[in-house]
Amino acid sequence: MAKKRVKVQKKPYLKVIVLGLLSVALYVAIFTNEVFVRETWAKGGAYTALPILTVFIISFVYGSFANYVFVVLGLEAKKR
Repeated sequence: MAKKRVKVQKKPYLKVIVLGLLSVALYVAIFTNEVFVRETWAKGGAYTALPILTVFIISFVYGSFANYVFVVLGLEAKKR
């Protein structure tokens, strides 16, 4: 009887650490520079895009971090 080889995937520990640190760094940067951020974003005009871009960047980084945390924990969606 032939044995099936199961490919073992490496867990992305380094990605979790890097993206977690990057997430923390982004939040710290925003909150420690709150006055500058508030004054700059309130100017209007082309500055209106800054909050939107910031939200997209933070959302992407944090979403990737959360995804890799679930992969490391072994939580994956059921395949239909």
